Amino acid sequence: MIDVEKMTRKQLAGLLDSTYLKAYGGPEIIEGLCREAAAFGFASVAVNGCEVARCAAMLKGTGVKVTAVAGFPLGQMTTEAKLFEVRDALAKGAGEVDIVQNVRRLQAGDTAYVRAELAEFAKICRGEGAISKVIFENCYLTREEKILSCKLACEAGVDFVKTSTGFGTGGATVEDVRLMREAIGSEMGLKAAGGIRTCADALEMIRAGATRLGTSAGRAIVEGFAA
Repeated sequence: MIDVEKMTRKQLAGLLDSTYLKAYGGPEIIEGLCREAAAFGFASVAVNGCEVARCAAMLKGTGVKVTAVAGFPLGQMTTEAKLFEVRDALAKGAGEVDIVQNVRRLQAGDTAYVRAELAEFAKICRGEGAISKVIFENCYLTREEKILSCKLACEAGVDFVKTSTGFGTGGATVEDVRLMREAIGSEMGLKAAGGIRTCADALEMIRAGATRLGTSAGRAIVEGFAA
């Protein structure tokens, strides 16, 4: 668990994935995203696959990674299509990948499918020295399904579990973060995302057990922190 009371502004910035995943907007948005991430020392910028190579080039030498999303935002394509996206993103310079769990397969009771997909995903990322994160989209899951999702992710060897895409009917909640942290234990990464817009929001998620935050309000969060 991260001790918020001893945290510095720089450490807080290093927990943020600064995100732009919308389907519209000019190139200046991505350029600004990368400049801001480098200036503040964010963990990564999180972007759609078509932006990965450009972001990797702009962020080279800054220490800021590129997080690509795969199977985003619904997670309903085939495993083969998802994993192609993962490999393509890694080849283009992504250092982390956030993949969306197949919720319908989970809810159909096909845990073998979900586990196998995540295990192959984790293996591909591990082979390239990249971080693997799985998005559950908790707004569509029962408490029991959230716990089951955590169990499958642990068994598959994924590095992080993540609350939400930000495109569902709800985002991260403190209750979900606490539940997920209890389910995965103390060592695994936990990313909260969706609706985190203020420093107070961010600190609440960290206190609950998050070790990474996905947000489009990184600057406001860091500037709102009383160092």
